[in-house]
Amino acid sequence: MSLTNVAYNAAFTWGSDKVRSLEAQMRQPLFNEHPVEMGLTKDGATALNILSADADYRSQFAAAFPAEPKPLSMEHIIKAIASFERTLISGRSSFDRYVFDDDQAALSSSAKRGMALFYSARIGCAQCHSGINFTGAIVYEGHSHARALFANTGLYDLDRRGAYPSSDRGLMEVTHRAADMGKFKVPTLRNVALTAPYMHDGSLATLEAVLDHYVRGGHKNPLQDSRVRAFSLSQTERTDLLEFLKSLTDHEFVENPEFSAPN
Repeated sequence: MSLTNVAYNAAFTWGSDKVRSLEAQMRQPLFNEHPVEMGLTKDGATALNILSADADYRSQFAAAFPAEPKPLSMEHIIKAIASFERTLISGRSSFDRYVFDDDQAALSSSAKRGMALFYSARIGCAQCHSGINFTGAIVYEGHSHARALFANTGLYDLDRRGAYPSSDRGLMEVTHRAADMGKFKVPTLRNVALTAPYMHDGSLATLEAVLDHYVRGGHKNPLQDSRVRAFSLSQTERTDLLEFLKSLTDHEFVENPEFSAPN
């Protein structure tokens, strides 16, 4: 999933509403055994040994956690990464300049028409991809109890009764409710033109393929969200909608050298 504006997420991971902090999310890739991702043991000994051998890291962790007897610990590594992730704020796309700066020249005519389509009742994209992060509810200071939006987009229907792959059933794995089969977290659309492939499993290679999926109304899965329904688009409307999605790219953010690997 994209880390763009990740600090505002109401929940983390594609298929769970229980993981509600960056620190909690991080423990999964670091320590998972099924599947193995980063491959660390629960004590993080490998990472701790590598970082402890680096004088710069020892110095930086001592400065960041001056009151701690062991500044360089797995808990502090997780806090440090989460702190960095919370700086990944994007809000200077063409869309942002058009909407929030009233810069009428920020969007092309095609993108403006695509924006109208995106927010229209006929297409309905914004029914799920709403708010400043295009992902539904967000959390922020004084508003920390928002609930993340999960939806079944009709991506699969293996048995004509709504089945998704047995290893990839979404929110149902957490809630154990049959109705939650195939529900996955609605992702942000910020910088979406740069984040192929698409859908929770990367099964659609291009934004054009994503449009094709929604135009035909998914796979008519009996459990899919009622907001996923077939509609028609002319070739001009397809172009306009894609231009709007491209307008969500924030070049200042993605080209910011502060977010590149340090020397």
